[in-house]
Amino acid sequence: MSSPFASRLGIEHPLIQAPMSGSSPPALVAAVSSAGGLGSLGAGYLEPQAILDQAAQIRSLGDRPYAIGLFVLPDEFEADMAAVAKAREQLDALMAREGLAVRTSLPARWAPRFSDQFAALCEARPAVASFAFGVISGAQRRELRQRDIYVIGTATTVAEARAWVDAGADAVCVQGAEAGGHRGTFLHEAEDAMIGLFALLPLTVHALAVHGPDVPVIAAGGIMDGRGMLAAEILGAAASQLGTAFLTCPECSAAEAWKRDLPQVEESRITTIRGFSGRAARGLRNRFVEAMPEAAQGLPYPVLNALTAPLRRAAADAGRGDLLSEWCGQAAGLVRPQPAAELVARLMYEHRLARRTMAGA
Repeated sequence: MSSPFASRLGIEHPLIQAPMSGSSPPALVAAVSSAGGLGSLGAGYLEPQAILDQAAQIRSLGDRPYAIGLFVLPDEFEADMAAVAKAREQLDALMAREGLAVRTSLPARWAPRFSDQFAALCEARPAVASFAFGVISGAQRRELRQRDIYVIGTATTVAEARAWVDAGADAVCVQGAEAGGHRGTFLHEAEDAMIGLFALLPLTVHALAVHGPDVPVIAAGGIMDGRGMLAAEILGAAASQLGTAFLTCPECSAAEAWKRDLPQVEESRITTIRGFSGRAARGLRNRFVEAMPEAAQGLPYPVLNALTAPLRRAAADAGRGDLLSEWCGQAAGLVRPQPAAELVARLMYEHRLARRTMAGA
């Protein structure tokens, strides 16, 4: 199922495994790429050396093209320490009530420096670099171009897609409201950028065609099978990006409790959440979300994300999925637990079958 987009990247299928920070380890990335898709390392939380180490692991598992995804953030953050202290007190009390011994602590840094992560990405030299939460600078785009690294920018509105084209992106990934995990929004309030994929996709394809150069548009959000991939293709997508579909693969590093919960998720319990990280993200409304402290809700990303990190790790170790950030897309109940290579093959079989069915209708 080759396409101009896939051919440009040297992959077999117009299928991208989403760069899920914390849940897309080298084993998953390599498995997807080896199966003909584009595996993506979600490196948003990784320190520079960890990016280099994990990139080396991916290369050791195969020689297929892969991507590294980063969050575009300032290098430094200022936090209201009085608000942090109040949030810590309430989070610690919540953990005590839930029977977890871990407590919050102040990290050395709220998040890795983006400039250092970017330098590590350039050194790792993946085939593709993808970005969310903002637009890279002209100098950074030139640095990537010098290394022949293909750039994909994440957009949640037509205006953000145009901003990425103006910044020189090679492709734009439109993230519909159905998408799991953090919203990539950067020009709007998150609530104003909750546009369904099958509205946002054709709007963006049309706008970019009028705007100027022929920039491939990638569809992301709620796509769980080959039928969804074909539907996105019909609406103008050059490829589909799937994240939730890969969460239950054995190669994925998502907590086992999280993996167990996904097949049973009721769609009405999937919602937009800020209480884990301070940034809008789609996931399961569980015990933590319902009991999240009021003080914590006011802290921004990445401050709150850093404070809740040890609590989420402890919950994972205790098998407490109800206290985890169980990110997932709107159609999470359609997950099919199986090895990543088998899932890629299944998705592409479904895509071919749907195309044949449509042609014969």
